[in-house]
Amino acid sequence: MEITSGFILAVMVLAAISSIQFFKGRQLNLRIMQHYLRSIEDIVKPEDKEYVWLGGYIGFRAYYKVNRDNIKKFEYTLTLLPRQSILYFPIALITSRHDKLYIVVRPFNDIKHEAHLIQKGYYRMKPKIENEDFLKKETIEIAGKKYEALYEKRRDVELLKYLIEGMSKPQNVKHVSLTPSTNVFYILMKPEPDTIEEDIEKIVRFVNEKLKESPFSS
Repeated sequence: MEITSGFILAVMVLAAISSIQFFKGRQLNLRIMQHYLRSIEDIVKPEDKEYVWLGGYIGFRAYYKVNRDNIKKFEYTLTLLPRQSILYFPIALITSRHDKLYIVVRPFNDIKHEAHLIQKGYYRMKPKIENEDFLKKETIEIAGKKYEALYEKRRDVELLKYLIEGMSKPQNVKHVSLTPSTNVFYILMKPEPDTIEEDIEKIVRFVNEKLKESPFSS
């Protein structure tokens, strides 16, 4: 294969663009991480905290000891699109689709019943759900999106629906659940910088008020 001057020029241009995108994308992801970290920490106000860098510029995990109201621990994982990679970014838009925030809240009260709301069509491979065969199933609509409901008690689904409807953009909530075996309240959502504080406030309020007082704990 003959390497022409035009081919070499194209490679040089691509290398230059990739280098510029790497530095711009890296800085953007770092700013996004810093914004979410400060915003969530300001709302949750942990008494102790630990952060784990996930490597590169893709995100981090946070472990908060709260020990206040109904929240014992508040943990979350933030994963970001690879904005620093001009070549991989388009692929990530297809495979990952968006930035993701995984929230795990460990309340003081005991969760007695299992319940899930999963946005239809979100998962390419549905996550394994313990005791799924024993759960009741139906499809419900929330803010124009269809969700698969899996539950023991129908009233539990209504409370989870109440939470999603109260979020700044309900369609950004992809999966919310309560799991008795681990005593965990879980949310997978697409975070947005402009609304992250509002959404975290609503999640914290839900755990401290609705979850504590609801039939989940009885």
